[in-house]
Amino acid sequence: MTSPQRKDLVDHRALVTGATSGLGRAIAIKLGLEGAEVIVHGRDAVRGGETVDAIVAAGGRASFVAADLTDPADILRLSRDVGNVDILVNNAGFSVFGATAKLDFATFDSLFASNVRAPFFLVAAFAPAMASRGSGSIISISSMAAQIGLALGAAYGGTKGAIESMTRAWAAEFGSSGVRVNAVAAGPVYTEGGVRERTEALGRTTPLNRAASAEEIAEVVAFLASPRASYITGAIVAADGGRTAI
Repeated sequence: MTSPQRKDLVDHRALVTGATSGLGRAIAIKLGLEGAEVIVHGRDAVRGGETVDAIVAAGGRASFVAADLTDPADILRLSRDVGNVDILVNNAGFSVFGATAKLDFATFDSLFASNVRAPFFLVAAFAPAMASRGSGSIISISSMAAQIGLALGAAYGGTKGAIESMTRAWAAEFGSSGVRVNAVAAGPVYTEGGVRERTEALGRTTPLNRAASAEEIAEVVAFLASPRASYITGAIVAADGGRTAI
């Protein structure tokens, strides 16, 4: 017998960045299933519309907003267009793996602009209004790469280390105003845009001996967004099959 879907996020508005595919799409759909009105962010309107359609088809509410989060002006425009939200999920970003000596300046700067600068200024845009209302939940997607040394992953791991440091600082800054700030440090995850062979290989390094589905990580995000996690803030929740525990 299938258990009924929880609806803990009714009357909540959630912005999920990078929600047109992969993990972001799974998170957006899960939050919609739990009752949230979901603002799907991305740069591709067609794929964004597909995510919106999936949420609506399941009985949820959703809309799409386009923005280039590497452009500071677009971040400010996005925050004005979206208005107040109760939940912010910083998921958008990308990974680069390669020899340190071969990483060029432009790629390094783009990686940090997407993975670090954009979440910082999105929190700057949305957290003060959450604090003024006395509630809110911010979840950023980190990676096991922030905690373990992955050869060829120095720059990417550095961006995720920064996210985790900012998460703890934001929890201290906004906690007294009722805003909870956490991060999910994901292990290897199967997504349509990922390199399956690398994901499988990383999965075999975990105690569970496998990689995760995007839906498994989305479950953790939905929990942290919900009142079920009302006493959790400043946490870096490892969803990595036990990889950082060994």
